[in-house]
Amino acid sequence: MKMISFRWLGTFAILSGFSIIVATDVSAAVFHWVDQPGRYLSLRFGERPVARYMYQPIDVSSPGAREATYKPYLHVFSPDGRRLLTKGPGGLYSHHRGIFFGFNKITYGDGLMCDTWHCRGRAYQIHEAIAAKAAGDSSAKLVVTIHWHGAHGEPFASERRSMEFALTADELYIDVVSQLNPINVDKIHLDGDPQHAGVQFRASQQVADAAREQTYFLRTDGKGQPGETRNWNHKNAGDPVNEQCTNRPWNAMSFVVDSHRYTVLYIDHPQNPKPARSSERDYGRFGSYFVADVTAREPLDVRYRYVVRKGEMSVEECRQLRRAFVSKTDSGP
Repeated sequence: MKMISFRWLGTFAILSGFSIIVATDVSAAVFHWVDQPGRYLSLRFGERPVARYMYQPIDVSSPGAREATYKPYLHVFSPDGRRLLTKGPGGLYSHHRGIFFGFNKITYGDGLMCDTWHCRGRAYQIHEAIAAKAAGDSSAKLVVTIHWHGAHGEPFASERRSMEFALTADELYIDVVSQLNPINVDKIHLDGDPQHAGVQFRASQQVADAAREQTYFLRTDGKGQPGETRNWNHKNAGDPVNEQCTNRPWNAMSFVVDSHRYTVLYIDHPQNPKPARSSERDYGRFGSYFVADVTAREPLDVRYRYVVRKGEMSVEECRQLRRAFVSKTDSGP
């Protein structure tokens, strides 16, 4: 395994194939989970907030209440725990929330269609159960079951979503692993476009309100200009930008919250479905999507890593972090 060299020293621990350094000056602190029943499950490292799994049951008492509760998602804090970096309901595009997963064009069963991205009509996602939970001095993990409900409000898919966490002095690592299986249907067809499907990250509403002109993207070919975005063009397959936005091994978004700059690296595992088509928005959303068929014999399995850093990253650092995530035999960029 390739070891990542950080800017300070400590003791090494191994988590899901990458090297994590636990700072000696916080060695007394440990990860632990704190539940707010029926609302969210918080992960803390000592007193420092790390992440918050939002799982409030859907509330259909009003359109506003439904919109606020129609899908689980993960809030992410800065590595030092001082700032919430992700967005919840409301604001620009209310359906964008932290780290989230869905598709706006799903076909299943006898030609039924639904949208678990915007959760329109009677479609929604709901937390069913905590399958596993663990926390220690170097890592923490949460495994949950989420049901996807369709056109008539019926469950048609069961997702097992795993979220694993580790910290260094100035970085937060999050592995998101998901398996999707059909419920009571033979096949599910997942489709959409780069703006409305896949596994995505949405930064704080502050980025959209006050700092979008300071957002830039770091890619395999270098640092982009503030405000410059590249998006796979689903309306024109021949657009030259599409080649740049297909099967990116990684992408990074650098943005400003509370006058502090943060960078989030998004790593797409090579075994995830391909082609993967990427999306960037200067208001703070980015990620990728794919088209896939899901059956009981061939469930959908995906794996992503997020690295959250206070400050900036370089292309070479992103490459090293990506190499640490995948096998040694992968020789991609």
